[in-house]
Amino acid sequence: MTADQYDLIVIGSGSAARDGAGKAARQFGARVALVEHRLWGGSCPNVACRPTKAYVVAAELMHDVRTHAAERGIDLPEPRIDLARTRTWKDSLRRDQESWVQVLTDAGYGVFSGTATFADAQTVRVGEVELSAEKVLIATGSRTAVPRIPGIEEIPWLDHISTLELDEVPESLLIVGAGPVGLEFAQIFARFGSRVTVVNSGPQIAARADREAAAELQAVLEEEGIEVVLNGSVESLAREGDAIAASVSGKPLQVSHVLLASGRAPNVEELALDSLGMEVGRSGIVVDDRQRTSVDGIWAAGDVSAGPMLTPIAQYQARIAIEDMYESGSRRADYSILPTAIFTDPELAGVGLTEAEAVAAGHDVDVVKHPLPAVTRAQYTHTKHGLFKIVFDRQSRRVLGLHVVSRAASDIVGAFTPALKLGVVVDDVALMHHVYPSYSEGLKAAAEQALQPAASEAKS
Repeated sequence: MTADQYDLIVIGSGSAARDGAGKAARQFGARVALVEHRLWGGSCPNVACRPTKAYVVAAELMHDVRTHAAERGIDLPEPRIDLARTRTWKDSLRRDQESWVQVLTDAGYGVFSGTATFADAQTVRVGEVELSAEKVLIATGSRTAVPRIPGIEEIPWLDHISTLELDEVPESLLIVGAGPVGLEFAQIFARFGSRVTVVNSGPQIAARADREAAAELQAVLEEEGIEVVLNGSVESLAREGDAIAASVSGKPLQVSHVLLASGRAPNVEELALDSLGMEVGRSGIVVDDRQRTSVDGIWAAGDVSAGPMLTPIAQYQARIAIEDMYESGSRRADYSILPTAIFTDPELAGVGLTEAEAVAAGHDVDVVKHPLPAVTRAQYTHTKHGLFKIVFDRQSRRVLGLHVVSRAASDIVGAFTPALKLGVVVDDVALMHHVYPSYSEGLKAAAEQALQPAASEAKS
């Protein structure tokens, strides 16, 4: 069999794959083959971040109409969700598969549908076709990890994909995991009318977030009627007629649906990586800080590789991999200043070190905070919970981390990220100009509490 020759084979078509293929073709004139076995375009635009945020927007609108319309002089009937119509609207926002193939073909890529398997380090089989290239980028993404719960194989569990295909709101929903996916879906369906229970194995929701910020968000969720079980476990699941019987930390719970949101598993099984001797861990393909795998000529990026599982990180890693392929690039992956957000309402966003991480790193830590309810913009919605928290080094005054629980938190933290990268000190934040009334003024108000006496006198 004669192999079709390319400069680069990209396995996958998601965020990392498309970014890597585009950079290789545009900047280095590479002839690129793209291989996809499931969803052209990958998870984010089809079944993950983008469609989920459509439901976030719908749930927030429903909440605001129910909670605030009447007091603002807007007479409306009690809002009711028609989930089938919401699903239709969500689906209208995404590109269909035929369109994805056309776009990628028009971009000049070789487009191959099917499962990719390595024959050797430079040869990939896709059905009856063999592709050959000196360079390969693996970007096959990840899928829902199924926890080992007795009886789970007997129930029709949901994940973030199948939940978005429901036509009716679940009467009751047990969510296993309190990370971004679990928390966003918990609030979405609670606002749509479900009775929601979230079970988390750890001591706080949003495990990677600052502890106080996570506690503020938990208070919001609980006020909306969501039950949150911390340091908990789902010990068993079983079908009982049309319902599902669960044992949660020793207590019985009956629900109509179960949503798994406790982790991700890398898509590596069908690639036959064992035949190459490639190193693969529980978190994915092991890569160095230039996205090189343990096999020469093969790089990996995105969820399939060990590292943060975020869409912009997938794109970032792919660009580093392509630079290394064609320029032996000196740029290396750096996650020290990494903004993240959970798109609940309010959002929970952060960048840099949490207070606990700063202490563990040996800094002489100081912290300033400002409550969201004291911010004018938040008073229009009678906000009870929220936080602006700045973690900084007491001696150098350098800001080490920012943690925000507020509407627009993702925008505030994202805009602050370059300042943190450039070494901003807390005094500069305190003395900067700000927009009023905006949510972002909470950041300045927090920083003002850190002003040294001399700075306070100068300001007055």
